[in-house]
Amino acid sequence: MKWNKKDMQKYVQAKEYVDTAIIPLVPFSFNKPDEEQIGLTFQNEVLELFVDRVERDFTGRVFQLPSYTYIMSNQLEHEVDRLNAFYQQINEQPFKHTFYLTFDSSWKRVEPKLEGNLIWTPVMKDGDLTSKETQKIVMDQIKQITELIRNYWI
Repeated sequence: MKWNKKDMQKYVQAKEYVDTAIIPLVPFSFNKPDEEQIGLTFQNEVLELFVDRVERDFTGRVFQLPSYTYIMSNQLEHEVDRLNAFYQQINEQPFKHTFYLTFDSSWKRVEPKLEGNLIWTPVMKDGDLTSKETQKIVMDQIKQITELIRNYWI
């Protein structure tokens, strides 16, 4: 289920079965060189693919929340406070598991301060999402992420 009216109506009817929330963490910056900005937008596209696929694979059990967009900096501590406040509100629903999905390794530094579970995975900086090679890499990573989420459910 996704953050839209149709899926929210389904969620309201079946929330006791939807025990997992997924939140993509998306960095944003216009203060980086052009190539880095292009890389960030590519990573956002790949992250959308990841989260959409995970949500589709676990339909009826996972709720995909809107992306949490933050300004890329070395000061993630402020974002941790905001994200934990977001988690507290999400936690009022019957979610047993909350996962933050990101390609930004900076989150690993502050992971112990986060409420919820951080899933960080590396991603290529650039590529063609329509190429078979890129699709294979992405699908392999998605498979690993879905397996990791399954392990939390055991």
